[in-house]
Amino acid sequence: MDALLGLSRGIDRLNTVLGRLAAVLVLAAALLSAGNAIMRYAFDYSSNAWLEIQWYLFAGVVMFGAANTLRRNEHVRVDLVYMSVSDRARLWIDTLGIIFFLLPFTLFLGWLSWPIAARAFTTGEMSSSAGGLMRWPVRMVICVGFFMVALQGLSELIKRIAALRGVLALSTDYEKPQQ
Repeated sequence: MDALLGLSRGIDRLNTVLGRLAAVLVLAAALLSAGNAIMRYAFDYSSNAWLEIQWYLFAGVVMFGAANTLRRNEHVRVDLVYMSVSDRARLWIDTLGIIFFLLPFTLFLGWLSWPIAARAFTTGEMSSSAGGLMRWPVRMVICVGFFMVALQGLSELIKRIAALRGVLALSTDYEKPQQ
């Protein structure tokens, strides 16, 4: 179990870094958006590439931030039953949800998105917009994002199983995020 918890800590560290990258991408997108608006209205100059970069940055924010959101236990949760059961029942709900929903869903979407990203890379796919950008980077972000959410799901599964076995004290109270 110690080796698995070490793996979990490594995944958590990686997704913490990606979460910080997502925060930087938010700032970059905001600055780029403001700069683009200034260029458009003050100098009557615009480019589709600037708009597409904003979309690409937003994709990075969402896809890289998702795994870190899961790590921090700040994801959206339907808590009709969850809040009225014991901590042990919450651990079981989380464990079963990760095994039967989160991991299959993220791995399936990653698997579906990989051929699209690979094809965009090998063919040099470009945006159809005038002055548009190559598409493979944003398509790769989608693949990597789903893979990272799946990895974080594995980390969360390890922690939930360790908590169920009494090896790890883990709060399942979503109002107190894990750090």
